[in-house]
Amino acid sequence: MHYDWLVVGSGLFGAVFAHEAKKRGKTVLVAERRAHTGGNLYCEEREGIRIHAYGAHIFHTSDENVWNYMRALSAFNHFLNSPVANYKGELFSLPFNMHTFYQMWGVVTPAQAHERIEAQRGESQFEPGNLEEQAIALVGRDVYEKLVKAYTEKQWGRPCDKLPAFILKRLPVRYTFDNRYFSDPYQGIPEEGYNAVIKKLLNGCTLMLNTDFNLQRDALMNLARRVLYTGQIDAYYDFRFGALAYRSLRFETERLETQNHQGVAVMNYTDAQTPFTRMIEHKHFEFGEQPYTYITREYPLEWNVGAEAYYPVNDEENQALYARYEALSKKEPHTVFGGRLAQYRYLDMDKTVAAALELAEKELV
Repeated sequence: MHYDWLVVGSGLFGAVFAHEAKKRGKTVLVAERRAHTGGNLYCEEREGIRIHAYGAHIFHTSDENVWNYMRALSAFNHFLNSPVANYKGELFSLPFNMHTFYQMWGVVTPAQAHERIEAQRGESQFEPGNLEEQAIALVGRDVYEKLVKAYTEKQWGRPCDKLPAFILKRLPVRYTFDNRYFSDPYQGIPEEGYNAVIKKLLNGCTLMLNTDFNLQRDALMNLARRVLYTGQIDAYYDFRFGALAYRSLRFETERLETQNHQGVAVMNYTDAQTPFTRMIEHKHFEFGEQPYTYITREYPLEWNVGAEAYYPVNDEENQALYARYEALSKKEPHTVFGGRLAQYRYLDMDKTVAAALELAEKELV
């Protein structure tokens, strides 16, 4: 059979595009490298608890159109992410807010918190040149040393003074007692689970699982008139100019014979001695009351070709390398590129949906 579109990858970007193509009467073949659909959104069902198999995914957006699009696929619960930082047994609220500053210094007013941070900024009050300077400028040296430095260095495998400042600019800092990680008006977890959302998006498409496009390229491309590629852009070109850098993750999941292990869905471990960055207790995403629980520890890893690529290392060297691959991609006659791996940038889920819908409007004529 000859298809109108071959979609490489069944993550959120590919699934939304495939769905829009089907709605417009196109025939769609989806090729997925893994044994399951959904990309990193995939959840494993264990004893009534949905395990976020590739790390916590909490949907949040300020875009009403995106929110309505997702709610048409599933109702959402009212989960709000309010993570906790664990520094050698001391607990602090995240993101940085008045709860955090009270726990750190005992200050009780925003003015007192401002005064503490101003006193610790020093030269970092000028334009920050790296992540360390950015962090100190935002929250002072005490918070940086306890809650940012080791966690970030574990996450990225590099010293904070060697990381770009923009990595931290996504992190909220509030002088209120508001410990919601995201301030978007629309937040939650799909009540039917992410697997059900992806299944609805891919309904009517032909699926090929355990299919590595880059190993079967010629045969697969001959099956469709156009291709949407959502995989690693450097892999598409056989690493012609070299491999882009990523960070990878290892997940260690454990069943515990307790109803409630840590009292929160996400706990970050911010000391250097703890080898993992955070612990997820999955039942809290959906307010589970089972007499047992499942936790997952996340261990950051240096990425090598063949490993799962999670976070792009968007420093100057890698951005320059990506620009060379991007220039090649613009010359492709039948292939378009989209999503976090193909565009080498971190994308929140709502931005992923919006970008896929935008591409669909452009390409699906």
